[in-house]
Amino acid sequence: MQDGEAAALYRLMTWLSPSFPVGAFSYSSGIEWAVEAGDIGDAAALRDWLASMLADGPGFCDGAFLAHAHRAAASHDNAALREVAELAAAFVPSRERQLETSAQGRAFVDIARAAWNCDGLERMIEHCDGPIVYPVAVGLVSAAHAIPLAPTMHAFFHAVISNWISAGARLVPLGQTDSQRVLVQLEPLVIATAKRALRASLDDLGSASFRADLASMQHETQYTRLFRS
Repeated sequence: MQDGEAAALYRLMTWLSPSFPVGAFSYSSGIEWAVEAGDIGDAAALRDWLASMLADGPGFCDGAFLAHAHRAAASHDNAALREVAELAAAFVPSRERQLETSAQGRAFVDIARAAWNCDGLERMIEHCDGPIVYPVAVGLVSAAHAIPLAPTMHAFFHAVISNWISAGARLVPLGQTDSQRVLVQLEPLVIATAKRALRASLDDLGSASFRADLASMQHETQYTRLFRS
């Protein structure tokens, strides 16, 4: 492994680790309501729910936004970067989903500025000229550090899926072994969704995970809540 490849891997493992302080642990993406409603009651149901969110819902869309933000930032296409940032910020189905992605994006950018700054990063952030949601933040910062897009995409999906599983494990609840089995079972779908997101145009964006979208809305008025979404 060359020094540049080792540095890229080190940064991706750091930025997309559960210990990186973006607050992901406090969000469930509507899973909390789905558990209370009875949609998710065991490992198999959690796997099916997450498969839909990944392939047909916010997972794929966030991956596409990451890819376009990364390419725009890497090519210094400021107009395209601003367009992607604006569209991604608007492309959410509920208030809590907006909070989830914007708060994590803001935290990711703030930490990158403070601890992982590099030439050009400030200018890229300024060109977004508005809120920077989580997938755009990851794409932008990775491009600023010259980290290739494909490994960034896979690391991002691994982080998102792992956080969803962690939320489900605490809510159902599930044991550690069942949680790992869900992660293993979703691996082929993560790879396939990453490939789709890498080649997707902005016209390909769309979601069909209606029950998950409703869950994120219902969570706003859920009586007892452990998570912010």
